[in-house]
Amino acid sequence: MASADNNIYFIITANPPSPNSNVKAGEICFIDKQQFDLWQKRNDTKILPVVCIGTPFDVYLNEVLLQQLKPRSAELLLALESNEMRLLALKDPEALKEASNLTEGSRVYVDYKGQWLKGVIRYVGGLSPSSCMSDPIRGVFFGVELQEGDKNKGQNDGSYLHKIYFTCPKNSGIFAPFTRIKPVDHKPSGPPLPTQSSLSMTSTEPLKVGDRVTFLGKINDHHGMIMDIKDSPDGKMVLISTDRDEEGKQGGEMLVPLDFIIKEEPLNKDETEKMDTSQGSEMGGVTDFDEINVGSLVQILGKKLSYGIVRWVGCLPDCLEKIAGLELEDSSAGVTDGTYKGKRYFNCPPHCGLFVKLSSCRPDDRFSGAKKQQFNGHSDHNGAIVYEEQENVPPIKTEDVSKRLIGKRKGIQGHYNSCYMDSALFSVFSCSSVLDSMLFKSTEQKTIQSILLKNIVNPLRKQGFVSERSVMNLRKQLQKREHCPTYTTDEKDPEEFLSLIMQEILSLDPPLKLCSQSGSRQKVQSCYYYQIFMDYNHHLVLPTVQQLLEHSFYSNSLKLAEVPACLILTMPRSGKSFKMFPKIIPSTELDITGLLTDGPQQCVLCGQLANEECAECFRETVFGDTGFKYFCLKCSAQVHSHQQRRCHNPSSLLLPQGFSYSQSSGSDRRTPPQEKLELFAVLCIETSHYVSFVKYGPQDTDWIFFDSMADRVGEIDGYNIPEVRACPEVGQYLHTPLAQLANQVPREMEGVAKRLFCDGYMYLYQSRTMSLYR
Repeated sequence: MASADNNIYFIITANPPSPNSNVKAGEICFIDKQQFDLWQKRNDTKILPVVCIGTPFDVYLNEVLLQQLKPRSAELLLALESNEMRLLALKDPEALKEASNLTEGSRVYVDYKGQWLKGVIRYVGGLSPSSCMSDPIRGVFFGVELQEGDKNKGQNDGSYLHKIYFTCPKNSGIFAPFTRIKPVDHKPSGPPLPTQSSLSMTSTEPLKVGDRVTFLGKINDHHGMIMDIKDSPDGKMVLISTDRDEEGKQGGEMLVPLDFIIKEEPLNKDETEKMDTSQGSEMGGVTDFDEINVGSLVQILGKKLSYGIVRWVGCLPDCLEKIAGLELEDSSAGVTDGTYKGKRYFNCPPHCGLFVKLSSCRPDDRFSGAKKQQFNGHSDHNGAIVYEEQENVPPIKTEDVSKRLIGKRKGIQGHYNSCYMDSALFSVFSCSSVLDSMLFKSTEQKTIQSILLKNIVNPLRKQGFVSERSVMNLRKQLQKREHCPTYTTDEKDPEEFLSLIMQEILSLDPPLKLCSQSGSRQKVQSCYYYQIFMDYNHHLVLPTVQQLLEHSFYSNSLKLAEVPACLILTMPRSGKSFKMFPKIIPSTELDITGLLTDGPQQCVLCGQLANEECAECFRETVFGDTGFKYFCLKCSAQVHSHQQRRCHNPSSLLLPQGFSYSQSSGSDRRTPPQEKLELFAVLCIETSHYVSFVKYGPQDTDWIFFDSMADRVGEIDGYNIPEVRACPEVGQYLHTPLAQLANQVPREMEGVAKRLFCDGYMYLYQSRTMSLYR
């Protein structure tokens, strides 16, 4: 692990554009100091190679997206639960500075369940190992022992997850991030921090950011809101976001000299009410305001239905009713950035904010609002409504996919590092029933099984959509059982999640049985998935999944003990880059005949029943690109008469009952059957974000692409929008000749095909015949 002192730390302040769209604002990243110094000396690029905490991957980001942090500040911010919370905390640099100076023995107040309790800091540091071994730092928490009358109001005795960090009486200890800590001598903070522009203004400046102003244009007067005040050689210039003009066209941003601007008079009561109801007066109000608060998703009706997130609720000057400050989905529908009459009430991008009467808001009923489905749901421990479908539903039929599953707000809604789970669940259950046995198997873990069936699989198959609440409910139950204390926060591997569900939760019989050869002894072992391992002594450049599996079995002396109903394969990894091959060709059919330990095999030359296997011939490309080499006696004698193969030692094959060797060319000679598995889903990963491809029908072009976080509404307290897309281009590429694919430039591939070929990580195969018996 690198030392924290050898790195420069940053926080990403805005979501990067493609191809780094999976990196989110609020993530902490770093770069080696020496590498940073070299980058500064070059002075020929604004792109900085950084590594995000929690991943081993390098990403290339424009320096304008990065704000440098002190190492201690990075550690403090890393302890916060979400990217959004980090961005909020970043707006209060004094709190960060104050927290950096806290040490063991400092007397503080700690926020716990809405109360500020008095205590003393007994521990400063991390609470759990980093999710990535290469991370140089981890989140710093404060362990506080409660004092005086606040004793016994805490949550622990100084231990966390059975590890003791400090010692105190029972229920007198609390672990908290810096945002819930303040020194006893803490001075109350003043008004919101000034913007960069306001810092350059003198105390006598009559105008400030957020003021409504009027200025003379070429023809007519213009009205707008001050966004920034800048110094220039010619004096102060004001950046103004102008309103819509008389023809209804959208305004824009204009830079105007300060002397040309007149500050508008404050709005009177009638004008305030008019502004507050400009997009909500035509809609009936809700009767219960309690259900709408900060963070609520709402809709308001004006000339058109608009959606947004409540960022602030309170009273405005000269307005008697309670007001909601909204950040709107439509970035051109608002009139403010969260300021009103020069005072900031919340933060949002320009043109995204709007102040309306609270009575004009209703809960967003599109897909994340629970009111619409409350009669069909139940509450989880946090009171959120979780949709429940009691009727068992089969996988979605081919003919129903386009109308039930394809589109925006379809699939499984992602939330807070859940993409690995969303993609795995969608791949396994949307259009396949091969692992449905885990939904109905008799088990003691009925709660988790019920959530999986009634809250996730049935709604997905019936409605084509699963809310993030349902997946979070599953994550909470997994965390509650202490299988992993970070299941509601951290990203995991999909194979880890599937193994946990199948093995530890539902005690499902392993679908895969492997036979390992050690000398003359054979050992059968069971597993839930197979990780492909490759030695470096191979000639593969553009491998297929078939070739990788055969090479891995050969290198590790493995065979299949029986035909699996479901075969889950994860691709080989190599060091920090993780990708051993830049491209992997998915095999739509996996021929496992030659991988079976006890089964009739076909001679690779004549196609008849084989008598012998030659391990030394595995790499002989003259008989085939890859694969185990089986021969009948006649062909084996011819092959091994060559001087380069005379030293080979073919081994005899044992045949199952019903097959016999015949030296004649009569009717007893028979061609053995082939065992094939079909590909039904692929999980891909790029920059720590999982997506999936699913084969939903018999045609080559019957492929869909799923991303649980394809889009997002809002930033802080916003929500993700999942999407399922038809991707017939994938089928076309899968049936393109390998020589042509080898020359295909990935970035020039149509649609989302590049992600399948370049980012494939987990491949799911099924046997149509064997799945009937499992």
